[in-house]
Amino acid sequence: MPLILSHESVVTMPELLSPAGDFPSLMAALKAGADAVYLGLEGCNMRARAGNFTVPEIEEAVERANGYGARLYVCTNTSLRDEDVERLELIFPELYSAGVDAVIASDLAAVDLAADNGLDVHVSVQANISNTRSLHVLKDMGVSRVILSRELSLNEISGIASSSPMEVEVFVHGALCTALSGRCYLSSYLYGRSANCGECLQPCRKKWRLVSEDGEFELETDASGYIRTYLLSPRDLCMIEHIPELLDAGVSALKIEGRGRPADYVGTVTGVYREAVDRYLEGEWRFEERWLRELKKVFNRGLGKGFYFSEPEAGSPGNVSDYVKLDVGEVVNYYRKACAAEVRLWRPLKLGDEIIIQGRTTGALIQRVESIQVDGCSVERVEDGHAGILVSGRVREGDLVYRRVPRDRG
Repeated sequence: MPLILSHESVVTMPELLSPAGDFPSLMAALKAGADAVYLGLEGCNMRARAGNFTVPEIEEAVERANGYGARLYVCTNTSLRDEDVERLELIFPELYSAGVDAVIASDLAAVDLAADNGLDVHVSVQANISNTRSLHVLKDMGVSRVILSRELSLNEISGIASSSPMEVEVFVHGALCTALSGRCYLSSYLYGRSANCGECLQPCRKKWRLVSEDGEFELETDASGYIRTYLLSPRDLCMIEHIPELLDAGVSALKIEGRGRPADYVGTVTGVYREAVDRYLEGEWRFEERWLRELKKVFNRGLGKGFYFSEPEAGSPGNVSDYVKLDVGEVVNYYRKACAAEVRLWRPLKLGDEIIIQGRTTGALIQRVESIQVDGCSVERVEDGHAGILVSGRVREGDLVYRRVPRDRG
């Protein structure tokens, strides 16, 4: 039976904050109902391998976010050297002029510089803030929000939020790092690519064995006999079942991790959390199992609760979602009056298939195929070539078309 929780207390409107590694992800987040979106400034953020944004692109992103009534934050949360600070001295005035709503920073130089330029400052999870006194110190520096350490329990978060002089934000979904606040040196040691500068190659996602120096002890299994080969890879965080506890704890913003994830991931996760938060704010909470089913359709390393209630469980090095995406074609034309798209297919497509149409402005449109036409005739299946399909929203020339299929577990 679904859990039903009624509440009479007034809840401060929380912010649902979604990631954007590129324009398709940005649009997917906005169309799925994100209150705010965060993206990376090229060269100064913790996802160097994501698409990231130049200053002119950030200006465009601000306009798009404003068009949906959403806020836009820019990440500059790497460790900074003097030359990085000098670069930010030139860029921060441009971000202010572009209408950026806040800068996310961890280095104190970036915090101070952003405040000097009139920008709201959110202190990154990379700063590992885990106590109330630190919040008072940061408040004096001009900080308006802190993203709390992911290593805190729900009870600790509630205690900090109750006496915080500013907004507090927490992660609710996405990848967890093996190191405190992502301060890991494994990638730097093995590959010369620093995680603290956003270049992590994630060697923790590989299989590892733990052997004592004298060879007498080797950790291979847990108490249940489960072989623990992914010792350094925790499951992805998923708090969709605990929206009431998070909001009752006084959290101001719920953050989804994933600036390295594709648009369909961002759109799906944002949409699920949007529905869950809205349901609670409407006055009655009822958890839906279908939310978890939707979340398991997109990239994940297994889902867990992180540190909120206990220690994280071991995860997987890669995607264990129930479904995978096959690229099947691209949009070559869109017919607004007919609500149809002409697509060029290089893989088969049939009625009833679940497809994702993804692009820079489209974001990620996810739907079932309800009609296919070839040369003006309705068909049930097409192997390849050009075909017309009904679409549930506006798509654009050049958008890629994917077919979502169950993962082969064999």
